Amino acid sequence: MTSARMTRTSSYESAGLPRPVRIAVVAVAVFAVIGAGVARWTGAGHITIPGAAPTLTRSVAFVDRADGGVAALDGVTGDSVATFAPGTNGFVRGALRALARQRRLNSIGPSAPFRLTRWSDGRLTLDDSTTGSHVELDGFGPTNVAAFASLLPPASR
Repeated sequence: MTSARMTRTSSYESAGLPRPVRIAVVAVAVFAVIGAGVARWTGAGHITIPGAAPTLTRSVAFVDRADGGVAALDGVTGDSVATFAPGTNGFVRGALRALARQRRLNSIGPSAPFRLTRWSDGRLTLDDSTTGSHVELDGFGPTNVAAFASLLPPASR
C-alpha cells in the first residue's frame, strides 16, 4: 500500500510546470501589474509634446443617413461639412464606431459633437468630451489623416 501511495504522490508532483518555474511566472505577472500601476499613477511613459498648441478646433457631429452614408455636420451651426458615401472611408467609419461604442458603454447618446483639432506641430486629433476618449489620428498614416482633415476649413488643411 505504501508503494501505491508513493506512486500517486510522485506522479502528482511531476505533473505541470516545476515549482521554480511557477513561482517565476507568478513573480513576473505581479511585477507587471505593479509596474503598470506605478506608471499610470506617476505618468511615466506618457508622451507629451511641449509647445504644441491648437491652431484650429472644429466641432463635428456625425449622423447616419438612410442610404448607409454618414453625414458630417458642423457641431455649432448644423451645416453639412461632408458626406461619406456608403462603403467608403473605412477609417473614418471605424474610428467613429470605436468612439460610439464608448458612448454606448457609458449610456451616452450620439447627439454631442466630437472635437477635431489641428495642432501647431501639424498633428490632428479627435476627441469626445462626453467620454474623455482621445484619438491621435497621425498614428494611422497620411491617407487616414487626410480623410479627417477634409472636415476642416480649406485654409487650415
